[in-house]
Amino acid sequence: MAIALTRRRLLETGGALAACAAALPASAQSVVDDGQSVRAQREARLPLLEPGAEIHGLSTFGELALPADFPHFAYVNPTAPKGGTLTIQIKRAGGNQSFDTFNTLNTYVLQGDGAAGMDSCFDSLMAGSGDEPGSLYGLLAKSVAVSPDRLTYRFRLRPEARFHDGSRVTASDAAFTMNLLKTKGHPSYKLILNELVSAQAESDDILVVRLSPRRSRDLHLVVAGLPVFSERYWSTRNFEASTLEPPLGSGPYRVGRFEQGRFIEFERVPDYWGRDLPVNIGANNFDRVRWEYFRDRQVAFEAFKSGVITFQEEFTSRIWATGYDFPALKDGKVRKEVLPKTEPVGSQGWIYNLRREKFADPRIREALGLAFDFEWTRKNIMFGAYSRMTSYFENSDSKAVGAPSPAELALLEPFRGQVPDEVFGEPFLPPVSDGSGSDRALLRKADEMLRAAGCKREGSVLKLPNGQPFEIEFLDSQGALQPHTQPFQANLKRLGINATSRLVDGAQYQRRLDEFDFDMISRALGGSAIPSDSLRIVYGSEAARTRGSRNVGGIADPVIDAMIEKIGQADSYAEVVVAAKCLDRLLRAGRYWIPMWWNDSEWLAYWDMYERPATKPKFGSGAPGTWWFDAEKAKRIGKA
Repeated sequence: MAIALTRRRLLETGGALAACAAALPASAQSVVDDGQSVRAQREARLPLLEPGAEIHGLSTFGELALPADFPHFAYVNPTAPKGGTLTIQIKRAGGNQSFDTFNTLNTYVLQGDGAAGMDSCFDSLMAGSGDEPGSLYGLLAKSVAVSPDRLTYRFRLRPEARFHDGSRVTASDAAFTMNLLKTKGHPSYKLILNELVSAQAESDDILVVRLSPRRSRDLHLVVAGLPVFSERYWSTRNFEASTLEPPLGSGPYRVGRFEQGRFIEFERVPDYWGRDLPVNIGANNFDRVRWEYFRDRQVAFEAFKSGVITFQEEFTSRIWATGYDFPALKDGKVRKEVLPKTEPVGSQGWIYNLRREKFADPRIREALGLAFDFEWTRKNIMFGAYSRMTSYFENSDSKAVGAPSPAELALLEPFRGQVPDEVFGEPFLPPVSDGSGSDRALLRKADEMLRAAGCKREGSVLKLPNGQPFEIEFLDSQGALQPHTQPFQANLKRLGINATSRLVDGAQYQRRLDEFDFDMISRALGGSAIPSDSLRIVYGSEAARTRGSRNVGGIADPVIDAMIEKIGQADSYAEVVVAAKCLDRLLRAGRYWIPMWWNDSEWLAYWDMYERPATKPKFGSGAPGTWWFDAEKAKRIGKA
């Protein structure tokens, strides 16, 4: 229910950085070898902090937009009533979560399929703002003191903070949680917390966190945004095991009724200790939040039409264009809205498993992409609703466009000869087809590229350089993308490639992803207003070697690692943008994916018994996290 945190966008341009844009050394590894040097350079440009002074929040670049006495975020209704039920379907998954089912209430480890909504049960030291990506304000922690070298953080916890059983949330609980996630948490936590040196309780209300000199720019925000668990509760339980026992939390909601794999409800905690804090005013307004699970997207839509689901974020263009003509909508009981998308959209595409020998040659990867006719797909399947995705940072300042700027070249030049020459020119763009569904010119070019890479045609069968028939299995857990994938596969078969789809249940799909047991999958990732070194979880070499990581494609390139490191060490938004554009060029030159499409709008539909604030967050729609239940409206449509 919480608004996803994004990095803060400062009022700076992405132009040349002159003396501030130090070139990376020729060896990518040397970027991370001298942590002291990197830290010294960063400290010289960050705002000075008075030693021992306690501040009410943390940010990416040392600045906070809101004062210590701010009453609430500007995009909420501070007098929003509490009550009612919101019923939704999981549309975004992270960690060990599956879209189709759940069998554990622990979403912070690799084991099992985690239930949706569990994050609402846990508070963190600090919480984010939808207006100000890259900044956090006090939640469990009232304030924090930062050492001059920005390696030590002393969080002062609120004495009134309580778990749901009435026990106090202490610094010992927070320290226990950080160490637990670093050693036994999901691989994503282990990777991102690698430079967390220690977390110790100095007293019940003082937590001391020490970071390595090699820490990334935003590691302090990661630490402050972690959930906090009860040390007493978990001391008698196996944290790494699957469990259906509702865990002890301290957040605005607790686990209510649930049926494994079908639904889970969260009940608002009426005496929630933090309900009157500025970061919580106007939020957590529903008495009950219920997540429904469906294995089929069409069945889920029927559930929305009948009122089983009451809030729907729509991603299927066919349904959006033709499905919303049912009686409840015609009678005014259901509303349909289009909201402009103001945040970066991330990336979406078919991902190659680079661990498979058949995808080792980038010429082969590019050739396969030529067989996807987006123009035909957009017109005939997607009702003209989407645009072609070309960048890993679409709809953001970090998207690479045109030739590299002088500041970009300063970062890229040391790697000339180690990366494709294309990186130093215009970034790669997927070709525009003739829209016929089977563009002969593009298929001819694909055939030429495959032959140049050592593939040979024997009759109707294309064979790889090793003599094996070229076969590709597209793995998925739902059939929603089959109308898009099948014409693509038909073109691949015209090239002599046996392209097939395999649909498996959600649990098996997640297991195969964790084990990297697939040829190709479709993947959508969220965007960030201020990219950080958390990108190494998705594109870093260590993640590629880590079972269960989000680098499912297996991208492992020391130059990409170095550029992610540069993003993580940047001290201004302008520096971040320059390094992110360079990363975009490197990723696009690698042909690691076949880019799909993106939408510049959010499609929302809901039963007309909810209200929302007059102002929306600058980064996102605020739906449904800042909305509330209207009892009179519910009575009017028969939902009271």
